[in-house]
Amino acid sequence: MSGYKIGLALGGGAARGLAHVGVLEELHDAGIEPVVIAGTSMGALVGGAYAAGRFDALHAWVKTMDLRAFTSLLDVGLTRGGVIDGQGVLDWLDDMEMDPLIETLPITYAAVATDLSDGSEVWLKEGSMAAAIRASISVPGILRPVLNDRRWLVDGGLVNQVPVSTCRALGADFVIAVSVNEGIIGQRRKKMRAGLSKEAEDQRAARMAHILDQVPTVLQGAAERILPSLMMGKPEAPAYFDVLVNTLNIMQDRITHSRLAGEPPNLLIAPDVASIKMLDFDSAADAISAGRDAAKKAIGTIRDMISE
Repeated sequence: MSGYKIGLALGGGAARGLAHVGVLEELHDAGIEPVVIAGTSMGALVGGAYAAGRFDALHAWVKTMDLRAFTSLLDVGLTRGGVIDGQGVLDWLDDMEMDPLIETLPITYAAVATDLSDGSEVWLKEGSMAAAIRASISVPGILRPVLNDRRWLVDGGLVNQVPVSTCRALGADFVIAVSVNEGIIGQRRKKMRAGLSKEAEDQRAARMAHILDQVPTVLQGAAERILPSLMMGKPEAPAYFDVLVNTLNIMQDRITHSRLAGEPPNLLIAPDVASIKMLDFDSAADAISAGRDAAKKAIGTIRDMISE
């Protein structure tokens, strides 16, 4: 619908990143099709499904996802650089037929990761898409790092949370960025100060029980001793995951605003998903709806800008 080469820069945000599904749906319905997609973490996963022609399959799976379906992907390892080993995620990507060679895709695609040894930004733009996504989503301390070309790779959000620069380098001249972490710091601050409600504590306990169900028998004893201290806080101190998640949120918030200020997109879409927590994958419907709402408001502006 224009002479522009449209690129999408899809940011990370774990469960909040499911808002990308709604954004992509709305853009597609409006006839706004990207020729370049660069994604970080969950943005790499959703963007990869779109680029590989597996978007409808991903959407169908996400719509049926509940806590048990999510935790079935979590193969607790406890010993190799992360609480979650990650083979379950790779198996799921294979089942979803999301492992083509990136260089064969009809849309130019890259997943952003971080080299754990020196902090350099790594653009995974060829080879196995599943391996690229697995590296990009490797949240430090949670998912085991991925060895790629003699480098240990972790989540790309450590260096480039919303990869506008990647889109431009890959040939896009009109970049639509999608950030799903706007307002998250204020939300987490309220919760850290106020503590969890009884309902939230019950939900966390249920999530922990589901995760324990996935632990191999040989590791059950260790997991039952370790996981409660990781997931359940006490009045005198927050839980390990609360500290880790909020630390990552603060860091990524600062990185996002700094990078976007220096490398601004042509247009930024920011779905209202701050109330969705990192592992709330059973809130997929809310995240997708928020993505559609935010994109719908931006359609007119995008059309005006690309028709100039």
